[in-house]
Amino acid sequence: MKITFLTPGTGSYYCGACMRDNALANALIEAGHDAELLPMYLPLMLDESSDGLADDVPIFFGGINIYLQQKFSLFRHTPQWMDSLLNKPDLLRSVAKRSHMTSAREHGAMTYEMLKLDTAQFKKELSKLYSWINDHGVPDVICLSTSLMAGFAENVKKQWNVPVICCFQGEDTFLDSLPSEYKDRCWKLMAERCRGADLLLAPSQSYARLMENRLDMPEGSIVVQPNGISLAGFEARREVPDTPTIGYLARMCEVKGLPLLVDAFIHLREKIGHEDCRLRIGGAMTAGDEPLVASLKQKLEDNNLSSFVDWVPNLPRSEKIDFLKSLSLFSVPVVYEEAFGLYVLEAMAAGVPVVQPETSSFPEITEKTSGGICVGIEDPSSLAEAWSGLLRKPDKLKEMGERGRLGVEKFYSLEAMRNQFLSVVDSLAPSPARS
Repeated sequence: MKITFLTPGTGSYYCGACMRDNALANALIEAGHDAELLPMYLPLMLDESSDGLADDVPIFFGGINIYLQQKFSLFRHTPQWMDSLLNKPDLLRSVAKRSHMTSAREHGAMTYEMLKLDTAQFKKELSKLYSWINDHGVPDVICLSTSLMAGFAENVKKQWNVPVICCFQGEDTFLDSLPSEYKDRCWKLMAERCRGADLLLAPSQSYARLMENRLDMPEGSIVVQPNGISLAGFEARREVPDTPTIGYLARMCEVKGLPLLVDAFIHLREKIGHEDCRLRIGGAMTAGDEPLVASLKQKLEDNNLSSFVDWVPNLPRSEKIDFLKSLSLFSVPVVYEEAFGLYVLEAMAAGVPVVQPETSSFPEITEKTSGGICVGIEDPSSLAEAWSGLLRKPDKLKEMGERGRLGVEKFYSLEAMRNQFLSVVDSLAPSPARS
């Protein structure tokens, strides 16, 4: 079976949706299927090699090109050589780092236009995508990595009459951050465009139900397809670290709960009395995240705790695993409805117990794996108390870490994700291209 993923890149930081698509494509290829990734908007940032991303594949709907085409009709007729120059990966990465090209606040109009996907306005870009796919083989299934791309569903189905799968990966936070004049319009338009897909997938029960409510869809409209990770390089550790260490590995931003994490660490050290405890903070950091990080570093300095905190931004995969193994506990106390949270699986795969909010997808994951606990995070003290309770029980920490590792192997491996994905794909009615 040939499966094509249309995957939006970020250009400057690791993205869970990109890594999920890449891992799934690799697993499908290993099982004998033909899977390919077509990067959209910006270059993909991946933390492991990709068998589905060809060296010569271009970036479709390049961020600079579509911005100019949306603003100025002249650029809808520019020659191929000019478009190619503006689609250079290095240029797109550079611009993405400096101009917040993935920021909701900056791109309300563009989000609306891409959901609308007027064929006259973006005729040139659609033609490039269609030509590439025709030249390299029409797939049996097209998978849209995020529902923010739902505007493609009806267009590509009209072009080839193949099934289209549309995935949800945390779009509510992005849409709710749009300027007020675009937010409601984009929610309404996305609901309409999602109905053009043959199958809607979400990575957790909680997020499927949330998006069904937000999009006014009947319960059960969105099928649950849990994410999975490659366990290559992850090995269950035998001992917990000698120095109690709390760890965080996610984007260094407010909605991931980074300020709450720092405040909880201060409380753990100064109020509860864990004066031997350290904090390690890793993950993606964009230019837009730097002011927050600077303010948190200053708070730690003001509390004389800077020397007990490590900051490790933009870790490659090899260093990520070593980072995780250095931890006693793992927490990313997100303050929004997280669709899934691959970082939780990564921590468990390294044998590290997790302490997560009792909301979103986390209760589902911890219940299946027994690799952590979920607690209320109404204030920093409640999170710090949960950490303290586990740090005082090293035997329980070790046992929980072992159970988490086994749980990820059983329920959230690449093989588990691939097999479930194939089962839902096979449920789609065959199209002429697949017969």
